[in-house]
Amino acid sequence: MVKKDLILIGGGGHCKSCIDVIESGGNFKIIGIVDREEKLHQKVLGYEIIASDKDLPDLIRKHKNVLITIGGIKDPSIRVKQFDYLKQLGANFPLVISPQAYVAKSARIEEGTIVMHRTLVNTDVKIGRNCIVNTFGLVEHDSTMGDHSHLSTGAVVNGTCSIGQRVFIGSNSVVAEGVSISNDVIIGAGSFVAKSINQAGIYIAPGRLVGLCKT
Repeated sequence: MVKKDLILIGGGGHCKSCIDVIESGGNFKIIGIVDREEKLHQKVLGYEIIASDKDLPDLIRKHKNVLITIGGIKDPSIRVKQFDYLKQLGANFPLVISPQAYVAKSARIEEGTIVMHRTLVNTDVKIGRNCIVNTFGLVEHDSTMGDHSHLSTGAVVNGTCSIGQRVFIGSNSVVAEGVSISNDVIIGAGSFVAKSINQAGIYIAPGRLVGLCKT
């Protein structure tokens, strides 16, 4: 099998995790990483930072396939901005799924999303563009997740939930069955979301409280 060239956008900690997923899949050849100009020629797990943002137009003409490897914890705006800009440049956004993940045949996952190690995406789930389903995350049957959202490590979205765009669900949080979360919501780590959230903001529910307290 011929591996497809792939450029990574962002060279931080999340990039390292993405590299491990990409290498384990064996479908892509990582050409290099794009990061800040002062980091040029540094290496991340052996892969060189070969360009900065100003070089992207020329780089995309040579290598169309990109993956945004900026973590986007709490604030997805940089991931969204990069996705929109790269789209304008004509970039392609492959779907990257760890061979250690389980994705049901009936699930639908859009471009630019990464599904990381030991995750489970169950039947008739729909996940949007440029999302992160992080290690040990679970999205249960018939749930949806909008574009640019991030299900963090060990988080659980139960069945028939609706997760909006640009939503961050913190590590080890649980979203109860049938709950809806509107766009631009941050759920703090370890929260139990028992009721739907209809307004953007930051919500934290320590332990297993019913409902959430907005900060």
